[in-house]
Amino acid sequence: MTAHSPGPITTAGHGPDADPEDWVAALSGGGAQQLAATRRLHDLMLRAAGHQVSRMRSALPDDSRATVDVIVNQAADEAMTALLAKLHTFEGRSRFTTWAYKFAILQAATDVRRVQWQHREVELHDLDLAGRPAPDHDGPERHVEGADLAAAVSTSMRTVLTPHQRRVAIALLVDGVPIDVLADRLGTTRGALYKTVHDVRTRLRADLTGRGYLPPDPAHGPRHVPTTRAGMP
Repeated sequence: MTAHSPGPITTAGHGPDADPEDWVAALSGGGAQQLAATRRLHDLMLRAAGHQVSRMRSALPDDSRATVDVIVNQAADEAMTALLAKLHTFEGRSRFTTWAYKFAILQAATDVRRVQWQHREVELHDLDLAGRPAPDHDGPERHVEGADLAAAVSTSMRTVLTPHQRRVAIALLVDGVPIDVLADRLGTTRGALYKTVHDVRTRLRADLTGRGYLPPDPAHGPRHVPTTRAGMP
């Protein structure tokens, strides 16, 4: 039976605690069957979130049982809310429980990172390569090549990226700020930040290729990349 097939709701097993055979119908049908399916789904979310938090427990500043329980329960609740809002998008390409499990896994990982960075300041600073240690190379020629490439990247970042793009790229790619944490701090979305990073990589590669620091990408022809003066949005 597919996720949206008509007919009476049956269960994969027997008894009130059996998983529904058609989760979508059970979760949207109302009555006692919907309540039972909701309870079963929440149990699944708790197991999935608990598994993920256990894997990331060492990253928590406080890994006490009480803290872990709070994170697991919060992640399960948030994941379930997100899933129910997207219930109509389930197409049955995988098992419903597999689809649901991913919601809880992703939400638990996000919540752990939020707690991990809760009391850490996220500094959105602009490009400053002077204060960073030089890469360690195994010979003078490699050292010169590395320094030349670093200078080229610095020039590209200053000329083809906006200040916002530079700050986001440095926070995510250099400082290692988790993307969901940065999205929270900036009041934006993960999708918007992914788009920014994609644009950053596209612009930098095109500029460095055009100046001979990277080989041409055979999948793409030459591209014009608009430059942006420092300080311009």
